[in-house]
Amino acid sequence: MTRVVVDAGICGFTAVIEVHRVDAKTVRIVIASDCEMISKWAEQLSPLDWPSSLGHPEDSFVIKSGLHHIGHVACPIPIAVLKAIEVEVGAAAPKDVSIRFHDAGEE
Repeated sequence: MTRVVVDAGICGFTAVIEVHRVDAKTVRIVIASDCEMISKWAEQLSPLDWPSSLGHPEDSFVIKSGLHHIGHVACPIPIAVLKAIEVEVGAAAPKDVSIRFHDAGEE
């Protein structure tokens, strides 16, 4: 099982994402979040044929369904789901991802 915790930013919501590999091509995804959009979207994700979601972004069910259910185009949760899937199926090593905003005078 791969578990990630995402602080989504200015909306104030967090999400705990768990990805469980079921078999060679299937994962089960559980997302706990107080965001209603994320919670409803999560219901559509499991079980998931993971190879079809890790191909080209415009073909990814995770991305397409995220755009349909989530009202904020820059929500980081769909990408976090994809990263967790990659780790769970051995396609990537676990490594934290971050976005930092700096003032113009900072380097």
